[in-house]
Amino acid sequence: MTDQALSAHQTVPSKPTSASRTTLSHIMTAHDTNLLGTVHGGVIMKLVDDAAGAVAGRHSGGPAVTASMDEMVFLEPVRVGDLVHVRAQVNWTGRSSMEVGVRVMAERWNESTPATQVGSAYLVFAAVDAEGKPRPVPQVVPGTERDKRRYQEAQIRRTHRLARRRAIKELRDKRAAEGIGD
Repeated sequence: MTDQALSAHQTVPSKPTSASRTTLSHIMTAHDTNLLGTVHGGVIMKLVDDAAGAVAGRHSGGPAVTASMDEMVFLEPVRVGDLVHVRAQVNWTGRSSMEVGVRVMAERWNESTPATQVGSAYLVFAAVDAEGKPRPVPQVVPGTERDKRRYQEAQIRRTHRLARRRAIKELRDKRAAEGIGD
């Protein structure tokens, strides 16, 4: 990041976690099913990415792109007729990146039973300017004890992502030096 972008980052006001939190709801139809008759995981992943992107854009005040999906866990199958609620919030921010945590809940559209958690995911978004270059984001201020826990856990995930990336690069560099290709 340039010195100009870094100084701009320091002047961007912080935002509380609650400022950009959102829920996207969608009823699942036969169009969303896989060969097993349940909702296709890719449909859920798209909803997750859509909700996380909305949160990242709201938090950063402009365009943000998906940089990575750290983890996507499917806990229960989703069925046709389920009303799916995708809840997302910014857990952590860097200079131009944000980790967005997403919880996927489902309930029967015609029953008054509580929604159950059917999935969760962590995505990293990068805020970009009109030229697609990284731009500074407001620091997130965790408001509740739960938000503070999520912030700390996000820092652990970031440390693991960076360590994994570094270890893979070192291994590839070593193999390249030994003349071992892809």
